[in-house]
Amino acid sequence: MSTKRQAFSSPREPRERSPVSVVIVTYNSDSVLPGLLDSLSAGLEGIGDFEIVVVDNDSRDQCVAIANAHPIRPRVIETGRNAGYAAGINAATDTIDPDRTVLILNPDIRLRPGAVRVLVDELAGPTMGIAVPRIVNEDGTIALSLRREPSIMTGWSEALLGKLAIRMGLSEVIDDPPLYRRGGKVEWATGAALAVSARARRLAGDWDESFFLYSEEVDYLRRVRENGLSVVCVPQAEMVHIGGDYLENPRLSALLARNRIRYFRRHHGPIATALFQLSIVVGAAMRSMLGPSHRAVLHAALTPSRPPIEIASNTGGAPV
Repeated sequence: MSTKRQAFSSPREPRERSPVSVVIVTYNSDSVLPGLLDSLSAGLEGIGDFEIVVVDNDSRDQCVAIANAHPIRPRVIETGRNAGYAAGINAATDTIDPDRTVLILNPDIRLRPGAVRVLVDELAGPTMGIAVPRIVNEDGTIALSLRREPSIMTGWSEALLGKLAIRMGLSEVIDDPPLYRRGGKVEWATGAALAVSARARRLAGDWDESFFLYSEEVDYLRRVRENGLSVVCVPQAEMVHIGGDYLENPRLSALLARNRIRYFRRHHGPIATALFQLSIVVGAAMRSMLGPSHRAVLHAALTPSRPPIEIASNTGGAPV
């Protein structure tokens, strides 16, 4: 019997993969949630032990009903309030065995067949903390989901050069086609799809709920790296991102700007933080005539200590 089992096993595959818990945080996401749930069966091919956990942040739409009725039978947690993205993740992980890999997904992600298996296999290495897929847009183009750590240089480059800073390699956003093709270590990636190893969960702890929305993944992935683990992009695992709406939503744009400054202040002194904040102010002021989102960023950068506000979003209030 053992000979037959070996005959059906690929020598490149581990004998036993870590069990996986898929965590999806929703907030008024009923227009995109069904597509994600429909894609999970194919995306989880090769994973023998998995569970789906949908955490709903008090949606006013049909998210809970859709999740409960779906044939993949996710476990649904209702927070009873719009607690924020990090709080939603924590609500799920508090109920998940610490030895399981956790795959965190935006509700507007669609999984390609076998994508989760590739991520889980990458995390088998002893220094692996987080694996992220290659994310593509609906039209098949590469989504620039990989990031550099925020710095004064990236802040001012983005302020003065706009999108040109991305093409010049001076932005937080990484536009490096070979990296997206071959994969490799990165500092952080957008929180749309993150596979977190059990060892990273134990070392990094809970997500910081004070961010509410945006920069929580920057903070969490930094803690993973500070604990000696790697964050890697795995292009062989591919997922489609329908896309968020923060660029067209002044309230989301404002919250993103505030949390960028809060995060930077946490890791830098007052002078460096003032220079970083000023870069956001200058960039938003230069573009203030282009639309209300830029003006919202300007106001937020001038008042970064304002507390978070509830955000209405059809993508679950998740990072984009």
